[in-house]
Amino acid sequence: MSKKSDIVLEIELDENNVPEKLAWTASDGGINNEEAKAYLLSVWDSNAKETLRIDLWTKDMPVDEMKQLIHQTLVGLTDTYLRATADELMADTMRQFTDYFAEKLNLKKAPNQ
Repeated sequence: MSKKSDIVLEIELDENNVPEKLAWTASDGGINNEEAKAYLLSVWDSNAKETLRIDLWTKDMPVDEMKQLIHQTLVGLTDTYLRATADELMADTMRQFTDYFAEKLNLKKAPNQ
């Protein structure tokens, strides 16, 4: 028996088609029309062997939050890469880069914060 689950992304655009409001719903996860400031969605097209992407953010998304979003996305991709490939060596290299990225953008929090 298979089960179907939907994730719904809602995008409210201004007159220039720039996202003003974003919201998402994932009823299986208990999320209902939850506000978001950005979506970074990647879909693998196995026929073309390429990634299709949708990167959207609202016009009022602060740059400092965008930097955090990108950093956390890179950290998450590193974890996903390791789980999918068990390639510890490359995952360590990716971690070194994400640490460097965070350091250069002053995203690292002090240990007691």
